[in-house]
Amino acid sequence: MRYDIITIFPEFFESPLSVGNIKKARDKNLIEIETHDLRDWTTDKHRSVDDTPYGGGGGMLMKPEPLGAAIEAVKKPRAKSLVILTTPAGEKFNDRIARELASFEQIIVICGRYEGIDERVKELYVDREISLGDFVLTGGEYAACVIVDCVSRFVPGVLGNAESPENESFKYSLLEYPQYTRPESFKGKSVPGVLLSGNHNEIDTWRRKQSVERTYKKRPDLLDRAELTKEELKAIKELKSKSSHPFNLYIALVHYPVYNNRFTIITTAFTNLDVHDIARSGATYGIKKFFLVQPNPEQQQLIERVLSHWTDGRGASFNESRSSALALVRVKDSVGDVVSEIEKAHGKRPKIIVTDARFGDDMIGFEELREMIYKHEDDSYLLLFGTGWGLAKEIMDEADYTLKPVSGYTDYNHLSVRSAAAIVLDRLFSSEV
Repeated sequence: MRYDIITIFPEFFESPLSVGNIKKARDKNLIEIETHDLRDWTTDKHRSVDDTPYGGGGGMLMKPEPLGAAIEAVKKPRAKSLVILTTPAGEKFNDRIARELASFEQIIVICGRYEGIDERVKELYVDREISLGDFVLTGGEYAACVIVDCVSRFVPGVLGNAESPENESFKYSLLEYPQYTRPESFKGKSVPGVLLSGNHNEIDTWRRKQSVERTYKKRPDLLDRAELTKEELKAIKELKSKSSHPFNLYIALVHYPVYNNRFTIITTAFTNLDVHDIARSGATYGIKKFFLVQPNPEQQQLIERVLSHWTDGRGASFNESRSSALALVRVKDSVGDVVSEIEKAHGKRPKIIVTDARFGDDMIGFEELREMIYKHEDDSYLLLFGTGWGLAKEIMDEADYTLKPVSGYTDYNHLSVRSAAAIVLDRLFSSEV
């Protein structure tokens, strides 16, 4: 494997690529690393590698001529090569990509700087754009070091133990199991007995179970790619039943005040499907309670009769799962009454989040809202869904946040409220397995 790194700071790589396993691999000629000073391909007396962008704007861009000349000069014509640009706009680097890159004979890394590079270089030369994550570095040299280190681990012979890269975190989309070494006891904590048993089958089973449990608790997003057995899925289900989720979420379906298609304030009618389906979604994703805001006395009586059938009447024994979901439902006259009940339970007013099928200003995205809810575990949240043609302005104005609409890859945006509620809850509170 050969790495050619194009940079304006070749001296940056002298220390990090001259120690440890990377140094040993270079000494054994298992990998080659050459750094190239981009200024060697400049043609002006100032050796300029950057210039101002057309159209104005802050910052400088790396010029296309020196970059193009450098890539053409270092690229081996008969080698299986790949040109990588390190950039915040690239795909997020991970274990899978590192394994893919290890199959190439030559990797050329362009270390991005300033505000980026001229777009024509990407179009003409770059095969893959890679980012280390959702943050910005002062230069691509840091990312280049990470790429070289990670990819080299999968080059045969680079690691002393051939099994090392196969047994580490992320190979099977699972975090690595806990590991222990001597002494057997340290400050009152002992090595798990199974690791001292000498029974390798039991040890392998224990390690796999620990990997699954650790991944579920720390990085549940990884489990989407993991191949799990029925027993492992059962173990995760047991973990869910024993642990509480880190948020206090309430939802409400508002029948008043909402708009009709002429944007007149109305009261909409209770519908069986909406309540049943939203309640089941709420039970799946761990909501505290599901409120129906319906001030009409006749409608309230109808709702209570339906709920009573499923929670206390014949329906309770006929369909237990539906009964447990509908047990979350409460009927209230107004959104204010809902807020008061939540405030009484938690000692402070909940954060109110409203939903709207129309895009507007100052909306919050799903990922940002999810992070905020998980970060502030002591707060409570009330998520409001409107019926008819949406929540009235007086409700929207009282909200702390307005969630961006559910949208796909078309301009069609007319979901039923039960469908929208299921999608919103999944995007905010899916546990990934």
